[in-house]
Amino acid sequence: MVQLVVAPDFWVNRIYPEGLLEQWLVADDAHVCAGQAIAQLRIEGEVIELKAPVGGNLKIAFHKNSPIEPGAVIGHIA
Repeated sequence: MVQLVVAPDFWVNRIYPEGLLEQWLVADDAHVCAGQAIAQLRIEGEVIELKAPVGGNLKIAFHKNSPIEPGAVIGHIA
């Protein structure tokens, strides 16, 4: 099982303490491929696509429009 962690590196200026999980591009429990875009995050005004580090089934832990902080585990791939 691989955790989907919002990398602290996404916060360049660290002015805003949190971001937003704008949307999932894949449904919960769907199969994803390594490198596939699976979510869009808005951090410091920029939209960032989060890509699957491995293939497997996506388990979502945070819902659409949830606030996120650096290091948050928003789901995992099993």
